[in-house]
Amino acid sequence: MSGIRLFRTVQVKLIVIYVLLILIAMQLIGVYFISTVKNSLTESFTSNLKDQANLLSEMAAPMLAGRTVEPEGDQQDSAEGISNVVRNLFSISEAEIQVLDSSGKVIATSMASNQSIVGKKNPSLLVTRALQSIRDNEEEIIDEDNIRKKIIAQPVTYEGGRVVGAVYIVASMNDLYATMDRVNKIFVSGTLIALGLTGVLGILLAHTITNPIKVLTRSAAAVAEGRFDQQVPVLGDDEIGRLSEAFNDMTSRLSEALSVNEEERDKLASVLANMSDGVVAADQSGCVIVSNRRALELLDVRECEGVKLSDLLDLPPDDMTELQLEGGSKLLRKETEEAEWLLRVTFTPVHRRDKGTTSTIAILEDVTEQEKLEQSRREFVANVSHELRTPLTTIKSYAEALDDGALDERQLADRFVNVIRNETERMIRLVSDLLHLSRFDSNQASLRRSQTSLPELLEEAADRFAFQMNQKDIESEVIIEDSVGAIWLDRDGIDQVLDNLLSNAIKYTQGGGRIVLTARKPDAHTVAVSVKDAGIGIPKKDLGRIFDRFYRVDKARSRNMGGTGLGLSIAREIVRAHGGTIYLESELNVGTTVTFVLPAKEASLHD
Repeated sequence: MSGIRLFRTVQVKLIVIYVLLILIAMQLIGVYFISTVKNSLTESFTSNLKDQANLLSEMAAPMLAGRTVEPEGDQQDSAEGISNVVRNLFSISEAEIQVLDSSGKVIATSMASNQSIVGKKNPSLLVTRALQSIRDNEEEIIDEDNIRKKIIAQPVTYEGGRVVGAVYIVASMNDLYATMDRVNKIFVSGTLIALGLTGVLGILLAHTITNPIKVLTRSAAAVAEGRFDQQVPVLGDDEIGRLSEAFNDMTSRLSEALSVNEEERDKLASVLANMSDGVVAADQSGCVIVSNRRALELLDVRECEGVKLSDLLDLPPDDMTELQLEGGSKLLRKETEEAEWLLRVTFTPVHRRDKGTTSTIAILEDVTEQEKLEQSRREFVANVSHELRTPLTTIKSYAEALDDGALDERQLADRFVNVIRNETERMIRLVSDLLHLSRFDSNQASLRRSQTSLPELLEEAADRFAFQMNQKDIESEVIIEDSVGAIWLDRDGIDQVLDNLLSNAIKYTQGGGRIVLTARKPDAHTVAVSVKDAGIGIPKKDLGRIFDRFYRVDKARSRNMGGTGLGLSIAREIVRAHGGTIYLESELNVGTTVTFVLPAKEASLHD
């Protein structure tokens, strides 16, 4: 397996390809070269033999021609002369030369050891063909001793082309093939040396190509691990050098882009973490992938990631699918151990080109206070409309009665006019109270503080209502601790608070009852003023809303008593403007105590 992995590297592949190409080229060159050398040597060897045969034919032709006409003795001398010529002039190493007469008998041979064949007929087919005046008779044979030999037979012609004999040459080709073997060995040695040098050069060449690629690979792996400061050396102006430049440029841009992306991600995370609304993002399958801290608080869960959005928001799957695809909003009611919340969830699908909806973002908005304010606004408008319509209806009715003739009856007309006057004053009080509250709501009500004696302020308030208390036979008492003295406050504002509280106390206290006005200092920094009556009291279920505008425990009775339902609301706003608090304690059919606490520090002078 390690060998297989080794051959997967570019360097080894380049070396193998390079060596194989050189090897193939050397083989092709070797085949061509050796074949050419072999053919050249063979042709040269054959040509030499033919030249020898032709020369011998020319020299032997007169002798052979003479044998046909000379007597027996002369023929013997002729044969001996031919033998001398063959042995002395045409001796070829490892070759036998035979001269044959026209009948195919051997007249002379160059081999002394083979003289026994003289006078015998040579049965070779080449000799037969030569005696038939056919030239270029040659062949290669391998004899019994496994020696390759070349045989050439040439006709010997004399005047007029008459064949008078033949020359027969058998030459060994051992020297030729020995030379070929030496050439092969030299070529193989040269090929091996060339391959060795080629391998070394291939390694060096492959190293120059693959080393920059290895550096690029290591740098790319480092970039993949998140180290974007990688820079590779540019070693030239070739393709690899330009690739290195492109890689360096890419890492620089990628580092910059990721830096910007990380900065934007931190900004987004900071925005999500500090949003007053909850944000939940879900993927295409509806599973939550991102949420912020506010979403966890609103949904009262520890984590959202991995939870189905429909389960998280407790919505039916069909509704959830429609909202994910088309968007929209849904009002949800969430109950916790501490309170009940109203959540408006707005769904926004995220679309991707050619892929449709890929994710959904849900914005969770706490609309509890908004709904309360809206409900209060509706109730306020309804109450104002009702409070104004009642006196207006009364005024209209009595005005119509006066117009119908009651004006002529003096006593009746005076009574009707008095009713109209009272209802008008009631509307004026209502409008004045509304304007007063409006100034507090818009922070336009400024306090005119001055150093005021609180005991004196309380005594004057009790004196203002003494007549009304005497009329209803109500006892009054003012209790002021010795530590209570002068404090900084808006005298007119606190007078209005006391008037509202004492007026309510007188209104709901029956004859023979008792009202106590108390001032004390709970600590060195505050002073508390209380108005306690012995009236009908307030049920516990109404205590939480008693300071709301237009709220009445007994609406019919309060309206008959001329109240607008704004007195305690105005008192609360005035006390708050002083930096104080106001609260109420009551027990049904026993009585009610309203207490407001004001700062008693000199620093309040600068408010």
